[in-house]
Amino acid sequence: MNPTGAVSSSQPLQVASFAEWRAAARELLREGIPPEAVTWGTPEGGDLFSGAPAAPPPHAAIPLPPAHGPRPPTALLPRSMLEMLQKAACFRAPDRWAFLYRVLWRWQLGEHDVQSAADPDGSRLHGMVKAVRREEHDMHAYIRFRERPLEAGAPRFVAWFEPAHDVLPQVAQHFVARMGKVSWMIATPEASVLWDGATLHNTGPLMSSAADLDDAGEALWLTYYRSIFNPARVNAQLMQSHIPSRFWKNLPEGAIVPSMVSQAELGARKIGQVQSLGRKSGATIPITAEKAQPDREQPSSLDECRRCELWQYATQAVPGEGAKHAPIMVVGEQPGDQEDLAGQPFVGPAGKLLDRVFAQAEVDRKAIYLTNAVKHFKWEPKGKRRIHKTPAQREVEACHYWLEKELAAVKPKVIVAMGSTALKSVLGKGSVTLKDTLGKPIRHDGYWVVTIYHPSYVLRVPDEAAKQEAFSVMVKGLRLAHELLERPDTAEPG
Repeated sequence: MNPTGAVSSSQPLQVASFAEWRAAARELLREGIPPEAVTWGTPEGGDLFSGAPAAPPPHAAIPLPPAHGPRPPTALLPRSMLEMLQKAACFRAPDRWAFLYRVLWRWQLGEHDVQSAADPDGSRLHGMVKAVRREEHDMHAYIRFRERPLEAGAPRFVAWFEPAHDVLPQVAQHFVARMGKVSWMIATPEASVLWDGATLHNTGPLMSSAADLDDAGEALWLTYYRSIFNPARVNAQLMQSHIPSRFWKNLPEGAIVPSMVSQAELGARKIGQVQSLGRKSGATIPITAEKAQPDREQPSSLDECRRCELWQYATQAVPGEGAKHAPIMVVGEQPGDQEDLAGQPFVGPAGKLLDRVFAQAEVDRKAIYLTNAVKHFKWEPKGKRRIHKTPAQREVEACHYWLEKELAAVKPKVIVAMGSTALKSVLGKGSVTLKDTLGKPIRHDGYWVVTIYHPSYVLRVPDEAAKQEAFSVMVKGLRLAHELLERPDTAEPG
């Protein structure tokens, strides 16, 4: 069957999509034409993404050769068989349409073993389906979108990929669901798809290679990739087996991986092993942990801190914030969920309550330095939420290094410790409790120390009267801290 509706051995029946093949195959089955009597072809420039299928010509306009052998009944295919044929139609093979028609013919004759992997044709059919599914998975995994400069009508993100099979239509639907209303384009050597945020447009090839793409943010990605690359654990053979070589050339990191692997082979692996020795677990030894650890250079910034394990589970470290030389430093326990995401202290519900306390006590938050005893968020999962978990003593002690740095830089006169964890961090180990010190200033290492409740405690108190009492204690404590600014350093607590 050619475009005018003729069937002959010299003029192939041309189809460019599964829908066209299905319509033609249904007509051929109706006329009882066996596979060996049909020659299949693909129109020039045709592929599985070439547009809407053409309607089959009417039966009266098709001259047919005489039928050979029994005519198969025109029974309906089960959904599983139809899905296998549709998936296999994406497999690039010169004889794919002829093969699929042979499978269909055999099925309609009652040879249902053709769907089994034990059958020669069934084995090939299963192999084609598996290869197409693998290509879809690889395209999902190895497409890299580059952000483009904002231009009217142009997609915001563009990607280049060279698929081995015709999987662009179904992969395009995957990214439509995944990327929402953000505009993007995926270009391949055979076709392109463009999503404008509402409609998916199918076109011919619009690019020739990944070299046509440029992304200013790619340098940042490569810097991050280098930072997470561990030369001590590199396995080049494993990397090549997990990511086929044909994908590397179009991945941004593909340009730097060979040199990093070479450096690992030339000695960087040993350096990486030395740097990681401090995190290795080992047998318990009868000395303190501080003496057991080898001497190491202390981190120069919070982002580099590995003094305890909390950094592994937090989004980021949350430093203190406030006036550079504030007379009052307020110390809380640790960042909460919102602080962990924002990278700023006291921006969540506890921070809003603290703002109310500041207002009631007539203290300007901008004149205060706010920080926490522990700089990383410690949490445990509860459903889809991250729930606060009290830091352990070893974690408080590990983070005291950063509190000492803040005290040395800010040089406050009064420290307000909010809660027991903050009090332990400020005073160190001891038997002093929050209950014993509420409303009673303490002299410690040249500072006045005032204790108040943590805002989260006030939020958790179920009884309204107790809640108001706790809020009042916080207000009085901040007013006391402000009054202590006028008290001589040599004065006795009282």
